[in-house]
Amino acid sequence: MRDDSPGPAGWVEEDGVVLPPGEVRARLLQDPLAASSFGGEFYLSWDGYRARDALGIVPGPIPPGTILDGDRVIGKVCPRFRKTGLAEAIVTAVQLRSDRGVVALSGGVDSALVAAIARRPCIVAGMEGSFDLEGGRQAARELGLDCTEVTVTPADVEDAVPGVLSLIPEKNPLDLSIALCWHFIARSARDAGHDRVLSGQGADELFGGYSRYLADRDTDALLAADFARLPGQIARDQAVATGEGVLISYPYLDARVIAAARAIPAGEKVSGGIRKRALRKVAAEFLPPGIAWKEKKAMQYGSGIWRELQRLARKRGCRTVGEYLARVPG
Repeated sequence: MRDDSPGPAGWVEEDGVVLPPGEVRARLLQDPLAASSFGGEFYLSWDGYRARDALGIVPGPIPPGTILDGDRVIGKVCPRFRKTGLAEAIVTAVQLRSDRGVVALSGGVDSALVAAIARRPCIVAGMEGSFDLEGGRQAARELGLDCTEVTVTPADVEDAVPGVLSLIPEKNPLDLSIALCWHFIARSARDAGHDRVLSGQGADELFGGYSRYLADRDTDALLAADFARLPGQIARDQAVATGEGVLISYPYLDARVIAAARAIPAGEKVSGGIRKRALRKVAAEFLPPGIAWKEKKAMQYGSGIWRELQRLARKRGCRTVGEYLARVPG
């Protein structure tokens, strides 16, 4: 039986308690539908049955949130948890994931809040002088956390492009630029002996972090549309991370955090020209004001990877990054 042992199979929790592999095994052997109440991030396979976590965080050959007997769906995974306010939900979600691993830290509020609660070592990655490298370094210093700095060189980017491009489902410039960031983070985590990286992803889609939220009149619809795109982004990033023997973990995509976030009106998430206001209010309880209210660029821009891809395309005589990718062997 493949269960919640450390590694690509993930981990299981119920009601805020991580279940030992032996207990997971015993429950599933007694009743395959026991998986219906499991939270966590997992793909499980036992005695012809299979189950995968509700959002499909862990890669697996079955749809997210399903329990299968052979190829027949016999149940759905609906995590059982106690509903709480946002602050408690985030703390619980992070603590459930903090028994091991590192935090991917960029200096923005999303990852810094995770780092402040987890108190785990951090990894910051980016081109020399990039926003993320400098911001992550400063945040780690202010939070008093151990931090590994990964300074990515132009040669590193060029060397990594073919391999990363071969792994990701959608082979376009945007997805490649983000996947490259995760490649360098996951590789560093692996080299340091870690198999889990805690990520701040999902906060923008739950709390209104993108600049377009400031101008849109139907914030709820926009949030829902962006959240619906998350499974594709998770599949992309996990494809790169698991290639390095690492699994990305997403505290903000914990069922209890999603429920707490959706209970907050859109007007409390984006207002007065401030994005993610509700999250920042929680973060202000754990972070210095300069981090809690700091604006940040998206990963591909803040790391400098997107600019380096543009430079690389020009170096190869291409007008666009897309044209360059079309010429990459493989």
